[in-house]
Amino acid sequence: MRKYEQSSNRTHSFTLIEIMIVVVIIGMIAALAVPKLMGNLEKAKVETTKAALGSLKSAVRNFKMDTGEYPTKLEELLQTTGNEKWDGPYLEVKVLPKDGWDNDFQYTLTNDNFGFDIISLGADKTTGGDGVNKDLSCWGDEE
Repeated sequence: MRKYEQSSNRTHSFTLIEIMIVVVIIGMIAALAVPKLMGNLEKAKVETTKAALGSLKSAVRNFKMDTGEYPTKLEELLQTTGNEKWDGPYLEVKVLPKDGWDNDFQYTLTNDNFGFDIISLGADKTTGGDGVNKDLSCWGDEE
């Protein structure tokens, strides 16, 4: 005896309750994951800023070793200053790096041109602050 199987041509569709349960589960996972990811993003911006500060500090010191003076502005690391001892560009990029929040670094000469400061104002773009709003800086003195 042969058995014939009857195939069902009906399709199963999801009920509104099933869809709502899936949406709620996805929402709960996102609520747990997003703050963690945002914290890591801010931490990465701080680390990127620290790396850029180190690169700029090294470039400024190399400029000083070649020319005998500190640059008056960071742009001089990329384009000739007219000083015949200039042997740049002193950075491997074509434009000056920005901090992790896409802001320009502040550069000032100190102590009658015997040192310099390079500063990022942090996420809040104002002086002071804590956490990601904290100012990040590096300085250099004539040694």
